[in-house]
Amino acid sequence: MVLKFYGYTHSTAAKIVAMVLREKQIPYEYIPIDLGTRENRASEYLALQPFGQVPTIDDDGFILYESRAIARYLVENYPGQGTELIPSDPKKRALFDQAASVEAFCFDHYVNPIILEGLLPKIRGQPYNEERIKQLADDLSKRLDVYDQILSKQKYIAGDELTLADLYHLPGGSLLPLVGINVIQEKPNVARWFNEISNLDSWKKVKDGLPGAN
Repeated sequence: MVLKFYGYTHSTAAKIVAMVLREKQIPYEYIPIDLGTRENRASEYLALQPFGQVPTIDDDGFILYESRAIARYLVENYPGQGTELIPSDPKKRALFDQAASVEAFCFDHYVNPIILEGLLPKIRGQPYNEERIKQLADDLSKRLDVYDQILSKQKYIAGDELTLADLYHLPGGSLLPLVGINVIQEKPNVARWFNEISNLDSWKKVKDGLPGAN
């Protein structure tokens, strides 16, 4: 049975899963869930994802939601194919776990509200709290100063090998310029790193919307 992947075309979380599916070379069936028409609140979908969010996967009857849980499952359940993404060496794996925590609390913690409170209202032509967005951007910039120090000594955020921790940054980070926030490009080592991972084929195929070219 081919893995079923439920997502929404512009969901940043779903794009993380789409990248991992491609990096791991896992065949899948993409099933779009239209958030605009509240298809995510239909009883059939809520039976899979009780919170009514995307993404969700059905891997031969095994149902899983939450993008980072799905990403780790895919990497660990499909070893030996595609990109490793989670190191097997205990010390390198610990550094990966460290980097994943850094992304959650020092990057996504600021980027996600910038998108929700700045970009979405801007797209809808609604007012938004510019002072709040500026404060979030300033706080993010301070964290990226530390990123810049880390990335001056290594190629990727967890070391010298590409991991899930790098991929996690792409969907949200790529939207920041749309809110007029260019802090990533203002830090030389961060810019080098982000520009490199932005050229991953797995990202280029899905960055403009799912499912992307198969």
